Amino acid sequence: MKVKIYTDGAARGNPDGPGGYGTVLEYTDTKGMLHTKELSQGYQKTTNNRMELMAVIAGLEALNRPCEVELYSDSQYVVNAFNQRWIDGWVRKGWKRGKNEPVKNVDLWKRLLAAKEPHTVKFIWVKGHNGHPQNERCDELATGAADGDGLLVDEGI
Repeated sequence: MKVKIYTDGAARGNPDGPGGYGTVLEYTDTKGMLHTKELSQGYQKTTNNRMELMAVIAGLEALNRPCEVELYSDSQYVVNAFNQRWIDGWVRKGWKRGKNEPVKNVDLWKRLLAAKEPHTVKFIWVKGHNGHPQNERCDELATGAADGDGLLVDEGI
């Protein structure tokens, strides 16, 4: 099955304020019908990068069988980690980067790798706030979640 996943994260007062993520999944069934699923959640205190990662994780974890995924994100942090193979080096070096500095958000990177494992994923960068309909919708979901009720605790902060 081919699936398109669009993601965005948001944080208010990064890194000390609330944040949220928004994810839109799209797939076409065998009858040619387009199906869309939207996911979002807010957190009491988090960072923009953590919410960008959570948006991707939520989308991949929502898939119930191995899929061929086109994943669209306006986060170069997320897209470049895979397309420029930063993550391969981080894993090889025991989650260290550059000058032996620890990689940030290791808990979420590990969760993302586990969620990605059964799928074939192509990461595609889109410019944020540039009129891309699904990216704009993800932004609405993310900011709405950050500003909403029922905020969770981000255990990684």
